[in-house]
Amino acid sequence: MENDIQLVACSLDNEEYGIDIRNVQEIIRLLDITRVPHASPYMAGVVNLRGMVIPVMNIRKRFGMPEKEPQETTRIVIVSWNGSPVGIIVDSVSEVIRLERKNIESPPTCSQQVNQEFFTGIGKQGKRLLIMLNLGKVLNINSDNC
Repeated sequence: MENDIQLVACSLDNEEYGIDIRNVQEIIRLLDITRVPHASPYMAGVVNLRGMVIPVMNIRKRFGMPEKEPQETTRIVIVSWNGSPVGIIVDSVSEVIRLERKNIESPPTCSQQVNQEFFTGIGKQGKRLLIMLNLGKVLNINSDNC
């Protein structure tokens, strides 16, 4: 079990991404998002979750993907980063997956259009592939206006 990692599997378009479950606080339905003036383009705004104001990132914009209208399956994954909650909008969340570390490979270096710093690796489960998110890089908003 020490060699296993648990990931929350979520999707954007037809690709599956994995978020280390140790960083996930909760998964919620899409709430009303209040836009914040002069925020980074990929920051959707903030939500009020049980009295807490939480910033929410539009990960599609962060990855340079086309925008998509929210669906019934759209979710906000609340992650804890540097002791603070941050929401990440995803198209859907499917399950928690346990992967053996030996089934995780480094991201491929074949495409210059992909910002590989956002990913820690590719998890393999049978024929299924999960792109493992590097939350440190995805959520690195210190140098940007959030």
